[in-house]
Amino acid sequence: MKLKDKVAIVTGAASGMGKAIAELYAKEGAKVVAADYNYEGVKAVVESIVEAGGQAIAVHCNVAELADIEKLFEETKNAYGKLDILVNNAGIMDGMEPVGEISEERWHRVFAVNTLGVMRAMRIAVNIFLEQGHGIIVNNISVAGLAGARAGAAYTASKHAVVGLTKNTAFMYANSGIRCNGIAPGGVETNIGSTMTNLSQFGAGRQATGNGSIPRSGKPMEVAQLALFLASDDSGFINGQIIAADAGWMAY
Repeated sequence: MKLKDKVAIVTGAASGMGKAIAELYAKEGAKVVAADYNYEGVKAVVESIVEAGGQAIAVHCNVAELADIEKLFEETKNAYGKLDILVNNAGIMDGMEPVGEISEERWHRVFAVNTLGVMRAMRIAVNIFLEQGHGIIVNNISVAGLAGARAGAAYTASKHAVVGLTKNTAFMYANSGIRCNGIAPGGVETNIGSTMTNLSQFGAGRQATGNGSIPRSGKPMEVAQLALFLASDDSGFINGQIIAADAGWMAY
């Protein structure tokens, strides 16, 4: 068991990659705090984990709200007394709008979930890690954090920001027993598309020009396997890296 007796928070754990990560972490011995805005969904994930012999609790959390994030860490402390791993997985899409079409409302909503929520969770986690002398952060980002042609302006900018935050955090705390890495998934079979509304036809058309070079879609568990590697001692010498999991899409 690669994560035996570790305590891990996984946000966006009700479905898709977050669900796969939570389930795999539990299978590998971690005590999982599965968080999601969809409380019924995340409770079902936790019930499945427990039925399989794992340990997990469900927490309702809107990562766009500071009070919810603070409650998430408090419930983790109350349940398990510590934190070893933070996985920032929760995220939403924009409507593929280029900058000339983006609304203030959409920009702020996307950044609240994809960037501000990630920073807030990392801020709390890092201070816990500094006190105990160790800790790992895995940020599930996107290939949109590495290129400009994979989403709209808001989503792309929000993910580029998390790439920078990941690298800066790794550098700042490299001598403090803290590692911080990111995953940049390509096309993965999840329901994130359900967060898209008022799609920009122009933006979607421009973005679609790169879809023909996608080798294949990924499965959530394929990303979870990478998240397991980055959370385990197997990756002890890896810090500040953003690893694309995209079947070679970004190699074109």
